Amino acid sequence: MADLVKELISGVVDSVLKEILKKTTGRATTKRKKRKTRSASTTAAARKPASTARKTAATTRKPARKQVSKRRTAAGRSRQRRS
Repeated sequence: MADLVKELISGVVDSVLKEILKKTTGRATTKRKKRKTRSASTTAAARKPASTARKTAATTRKPARKQVSKRRTAAGRSRQRRS
């Protein structure tokens, strides 16, 4: 009788462990990287001679584009649901 109970309990524990471990396998967390700051001596402004540092009409920058929210793809939504 004790053998039967022990076998039943070990079977339940095994199945629960398999269920828990099944969800976590194959999913590696991404590592966030900090943005590296450059020293002042290596930046483009430091390398330019004083005469070419002023802007001309050709080198003026366009204003940044307005940001538009993008809809998630089906795969992206599925991936979000799983996590």
